[in-house]
Amino acid sequence: MRGARLVLLLVVFGCLVACGKAPLHHQEAFVFGTRVEVLIAGLDEAQARPAAAAVLREFDRLHRSYHAWKPSELSALNAAIAAGKRQAITPEMAALIVEAQRLTRLGEQLFDPGIGRLVSLWGFQSDELPAVLPDAGALAAWRAARPSILDLRIDDHYASSRQHQLALDFGGYLKGVALDRAASILRAQGVHDALINIGGNVMALGSKNGQSWRVGIQHPRQPGPMATLELQDGEAIGTSGDYQRYFKVDGRRYCHLLDPRSGQPVTHTQALSVLITPRANTGALSDVASKPLFIAGDDWPRLARAMAVEHVLRVDAEGRLQVSSAMQRRLVYVGGTPKALQIMP
Repeated sequence: MRGARLVLLLVVFGCLVACGKAPLHHQEAFVFGTRVEVLIAGLDEAQARPAAAAVLREFDRLHRSYHAWKPSELSALNAAIAAGKRQAITPEMAALIVEAQRLTRLGEQLFDPGIGRLVSLWGFQSDELPAVLPDAGALAAWRAARPSILDLRIDDHYASSRQHQLALDFGGYLKGVALDRAASILRAQGVHDALINIGGNVMALGSKNGQSWRVGIQHPRQPGPMATLELQDGEAIGTSGDYQRYFKVDGRRYCHLLDPRSGQPVTHTQALSVLITPRANTGALSDVASKPLFIAGDDWPRLARAMAVEHVLRVDAEGRLQVSSAMQRRLVYVGGTPKALQIMP
């Protein structure tokens, strides 16, 4: 997410660098408002460097093309929708919208890239958060309109909507898309062993010189990871947390994760992580799925089953852990098994 103060998921670099004798190539950049990293194992510099550079160029292109608040193809579409006009869009954008609409339905609209105006009302589009509450009347008007990406129609390479309050923001979706693109680019260039980290959204390819890539899940209230796990080839993990982007007013925390039903920030969950096993668009699902499950609160097990997401770790507002049985089998807790732990069937 843009301007994240902390990455959600920490790659355990001590092991990555110290373990194994084969080379480990590392490149990083600042894209999507966060630090992104590409690690390639088992190849020399001459082979690894151009492959990693190609991934970072694609990240930069996606960021510039689909920025919701700066001049871009996406902001031009938002302006056209607000003006009640049709807008010509590229085949790539049409495909992104169609997939986002599918994921929105899958997540029962708790994930919805059509809430751009709500994000703006709360000020979360800015690098510097305002620490002021939005106008109550404006929030009520947004809730009454309840714009959704499902209001968008694509017809013959044009996009349009009768809902003029609709504004798209791909902030909770594009990093996952970028993970899938990175995997495709690396495989096309003959890279079979790599780790891609976009501000805590991580995908693994192959292994690290014969050993599984190990990553850590950030503790939402303490420095360092609360658990680690090994990622297998083609797996991806994503986390949503209230500790990334938030501000406080009168001692109350307001985080960037907004419930489209109420228009308010979520308060019942501190963090939620999902592990997605290999399938079509693994990266996109790893980025998206943590959002509706975070917003769903205690109802997350039902929604996770509906979304075919088996590996989930949730930390509720009181710091208690809920973990699916499949995720429990994958985790190694730092400092031992937590006392407040509920394993869900």
